[in-house]
This record gives sequence, structure tokens and C-alpha cells, in this order.
Amino acid sequence: MNKLISIIIPCKNGSNYIKEALDAIKGQNMNVEIIVVDDGSVDNTSDIAKTYGCKVLRKEKSEGPVKAKNDALKIASGDFILFHDHDDIMTKGALQKLYDEFEPDIMAVQAKVKDFISPEVSKEEANKTVIKAEPYYGLFTGAILIRKKVFDTIGDFDDSVTAGEIIDWQGKMDKNNLKIKKIDFISTSRRLHSTNFGKTQQKTEFKDYAALLRTRIKPH
Repeated sequence: MNKLISIIIPCKNGSNYIKEALDAIKGQNMNVEIIVVDDGSVDNTSDIAKTYGCKVLRKEKSEGPVKAKNDALKIASGDFILFHDHDDIMTKGALQKLYDEFEPDIMAVQAKVKDFISPEVSKEEANKTVIKAEPYYGLFTGAILIRKKVFDTIGDFDDSVTAGEIIDWQGKMDKNNLKIKKIDFISTSRRLHSTNFGKTQQKTEFKDYAALLRTRIKPH
């Protein structure tokens, strides 16, 4: 049996899609624990997660997905960590593929994601949605499996930002010479819909990206 993998799902009002995400994760047939951080939901997200046997960390007030990731890391028991959005769907066999690609000097394995427009999105909205035609790297969601000991070296995410923590994480990996292995494999289908966090927080996200990039290029 493979070593335990902690799958962390930050989620707010996720009852619409979380079942599909959890079904796909359960279908991986791997040694996993699923930690759902219910970030101030007003729906039955927590109840759904509990029926799937997930560890549920419930917050009465929303603190954002970056803080949710940090809080989940504190209770994660796995030797490996994977972050997953509640509205995305993991490809069959993806977790095994990511796990099998590790070598002794590799600290994280990164696959690709592929966009899809959620079936319930209206035709009018779908026509206005920018979708990447080809698979791509660059998102945490279900695409990067990380050795947990990485966080002992680089610390938690910068929770002063609302989004853009991937840049902060990659910068710390580079600074500490921690190797990320990229593989040409689609591990996750990324759902596009009207309430994607990236859409609702787009202005804040751009601001955070700019601040993090300024920090990375600042002379020392």
C-alpha cells in the first residue's frame, strides 16, 4: 500500500459540486484522508463531506482559501499533500500516476489540468467564458502532489494574500532548491462556472499576484 496522502479541499458553499469531486477522489482507490475545510458555508457542505468520511474543519466565518490550506496542513497526517478544489474532477488513475512519478530527490510532482465548462452554464454565459483549449500547468487543484516535509522547510502559505499563493509557493521551492517534476499528464478537469473563486476575486487576485511578483524580483 502506498503511503498516506492528505487531500485538502478548501470549500465555501460547495454543495453544488463537491459530491462529484469526492466521488472521483474515492474512485482513485488510494490510501488517502480527505480534509474538507468548510470556510463559513451556509449550505450543507459539511454534512455532505461527513457522509463521505472526510475530516471536516468547519469555520463559522470565512477566512479565505489560503488560510484554509494552512489550517488543514496543521491536522494533515499524510506523508504527501494534494490540494483540490471542490468543483473540479480528478482524472481516473491520476493519484496513482502522480505518486508513482516520485524519485528520492523529487519533492513535488506536477501534472496538467484541462478546462471544461460546467453543464448547467447557459449558452450565453458559455460563449463569454474564456477557456484554454490545451491542457496546462500552474494550478494547485488536483495537479500537484507534494511531500509534506516540504512545508517543514518552506513554511505555510502567505495568508496575507487572498489568492496567488501558487507564486509564493513556487518561489519558496526555487529558493530552497526543492525539485518539482513536471509530467505530461492531465490529472484534473477544471470546472468553469459563474461562481469560480478566480472570477469572483479577480481584482484581488491580480493585486496579490503583482505584490508577490514584486517581492520575488526585489533585490536582496
